[in-house]
Amino acid sequence: MPKRKSKTEAEATSPSKKQKTEADATSPSKKQKTDADAKPPISLEEMDFSSSASTKTGNAWNKKFISMNVNGFRAFLNKGGLDYIKKESADVFCIQETKCSDKDIPVDDFKKAGFSTHFLAGDKAGYSGVGIIYKDPPMSIKDGIDVEKHDDEGRVITAEYEDYYLVTVYVPNSGRGLKRLEYRTKEWDVDFRKYLKELDNKKPVILCGDLNVAHNEIDLKNPKSNKNKTPGFCDAEREGLTELLQEGFIDTYRHIYPNKEQAYSFWTYMGNARAKNVGWRLDYFLVSKRLEDKMCDSLMRSQVMGSDHCPIALLMAF
Repeated sequence: MPKRKSKTEAEATSPSKKQKTEADATSPSKKQKTDADAKPPISLEEMDFSSSASTKTGNAWNKKFISMNVNGFRAFLNKGGLDYIKKESADVFCIQETKCSDKDIPVDDFKKAGFSTHFLAGDKAGYSGVGIIYKDPPMSIKDGIDVEKHDDEGRVITAEYEDYYLVTVYVPNSGRGLKRLEYRTKEWDVDFRKYLKELDNKKPVILCGDLNVAHNEIDLKNPKSNKNKTPGFCDAEREGLTELLQEGFIDTYRHIYPNKEQAYSFWTYMGNARAKNVGWRLDYFLVSKRLEDKMCDSLMRSQVMGSDHCPIALLMAF
């Protein structure tokens, strides 16, 4: 997710005080309309996660994958995260930015709910971290990508299943002032792309997680003011995702909904951005091209709260 912004960065993605004053003075009806259009949160009990989605040939989905940057797993659980996980009842939940170690995971609570867990923390306490929560155990689980300078941060878990690899990732943020942009694009992106290609040569890959990039202008509210200024919308970051897709992967959401606007998975906590839907699509499900005929739907769970990101869902027919 983009780092918390300085005042200058925040002004790039939200109206200035002057703009707000002028809008309030000259067009109160627009302000009222904006407030009315903002969708209020609904309760978990009111949410309906059912789906009749199927493949193009009519095969109904039978596997559900969920991915979510929880921005602190303990905080997410304290906000009702386990209740959401139970209700969603996915086959696999992939979690990013856990910010905790294994000892902080309430394993027994998940076992009672019918899930097993595997979490990976980085060397730095309270930073990064990924995890998977699953019903059916994978054949094997691998931590990292065998590159020490990346693996120290606890960013990747790979679960091998009979028909595919499932990879969850928390891609490095380019940082305030873009201090890590070169590392992110010239080192991480290159090595991670190589790792995924090696997996794809063995069996198809489902990749999910916070990729920390809005690929195209349609994928964020304010592209012009953020381009090459804000982490997540620099040309080099976007080109990195383009290169990955060119290696034989599909952005499932854009494949199914190529022109859908205002579909976001992240909103800064500042400026009431979520209520106004001033967001970014940073979270993705990518799949190997040979899994295209098994895709049923790719979804944003934008009404699910508990983080500055929302969950995303992938429905597949295996």
